[in-house]
Amino acid sequence: MKLIRSIIFVIWLYGSMAIIGLAMLPWVAADERNVWVALRSWTRAILWGLRWIIGAHVKFEGLENLPQGGALVACKHEAMLDTVAPSLFLKEPVFIYKRELAKTPILGLYLGRNQLAVDRGGYATALKSMVRGAREAVSKGRQVLIFPEGTRQQVNAPPDYKPGIAAMYRDLNIPVTPIALNTGLIWKPKGIMRSPGTVTFKILPAIPPGLSREDFMRELESRIETESQALLPPDRRRTVGT
Repeated sequence: MKLIRSIIFVIWLYGSMAIIGLAMLPWVAADERNVWVALRSWTRAILWGLRWIIGAHVKFEGLENLPQGGALVACKHEAMLDTVAPSLFLKEPVFIYKRELAKTPILGLYLGRNQLAVDRGGYATALKSMVRGAREAVSKGRQVLIFPEGTRQQVNAPPDYKPGIAAMYRDLNIPVTPIALNTGLIWKPKGIMRSPGTVTFKILPAIPPGLSREDFMRELESRIETESQALLPPDRRRTVGT
């Protein structure tokens, strides 16, 4: 039964993307701000499918910690869900995505509009592009969403925070708002299997500017990992730092 539900959900996931994506294209072509109408509509369709097909619920906590205006937002990354759900609580966020995703049918048409593509083949070039794009977005009052580990991780995988976020934090000299989550409990990084349960996105208090690179990375990892572990069932938790 779990496999059947998962297959039905995958059909719902990509079917709703195709229907909403194609239906909204004329409005997006007329006004790029309609990208967010389309994305939020698809995200709500995903949450509906998770609830009624899989039996999974998604909660958002710490909304009082959301940044106002231009900001950096650093999010734990365990599932595809993490890339779309923040659109429900961030205002016109800028997503940093792998350039090859722009080739994805329908989705690629939307990613190319006011988002930040990164070619991960060359680190130095990619980092400069990220910082430049983030600076421009923040100057316009937009919020830049970045996944510090770079890619999706299994629940309880050892943390692997990349230094790109530290470069952006230093060069932009603005606070960074961390987000902890436990979405990997219902949505694995790979494969089609989905599981029932309740998962949470928890927005944490911002880390102020001015810390050294080492102190910032230590604080960011500690906050996200500690809170993400606290969202797991007791028998799934590990000690942060191990």
